[in-house]
Amino acid sequence: MAKTNSEFGKGGELNTIVGKGTRITGNMNVQNSLRIDGNVDGDIKTTDTIIVGKEGKVKGNISAKNILVAGEVQGNVSAKEKIFLQATSSIQGDITASHLVVEEGAVFDGQCKMTDNKNQVVSPQQ
Repeated sequence: MAKTNSEFGKGGELNTIVGKGTRITGNMNVQNSLRIDGNVDGDIKTTDTIIVGKEGKVKGNISAKNILVAGEVQGNVSAKEKIFLQATSSIQGDITASHLVVEEGAVFDGQCKMTDNKNQVVSPQQ
């Protein structure tokens, strides 16, 4: 089941969309939420939510408050709050987040580091 921008992490205004058939080469810095249904070759940063749709492909690192992946990412993925990997997602790279949700069928090849909301590594309780 796909999440809308308002359902996932209560993201802000979705003002940037990379549509299907669009290819962007270079780094992107976005103020609000971003949806990718095309191809991006470069790093992506936003202070809000990034959604990589089923047709979306990213070759580069992603950094945001919340990240939802339904497509393909080749690069590291870092969220201050939550990363949601849908069943159709494929990630080749490391993941860093305070919350991680992985649907059955998602493919993840890398390491995962869980943090608290201040982006510090959480140590196991003794």
